Amino acid sequence: MADRVGFESQHFSLNNPRGEEQGDVPMLLRRLASTLEEMGRIEIRDLILHSDTDDDGDPWPYVTVYYSPLPDDGA
Repeated sequence: MADRVGFESQHFSLNNPRGEEQGDVPMLLRRLASTLEEMGRIEIRDLILHSDTDDDGDPWPYVTVYYSPLPDDGA
């Protein structure tokens, strides 16, 4: 039987705050970029853009990020 190789990953989801701009995908992607920069050294495993709606039926997209922390390179 072959050895199984795997990895652990973590995840989080991010959306815009409820309101007039909640469906603004470019704003969501800018918020995501800022969040990823603040997280430091990580390896992105997957990004999924979801299309959802709020209770009123208005669009409310969100992104789920799957990632693995990378070891500190000492720099």
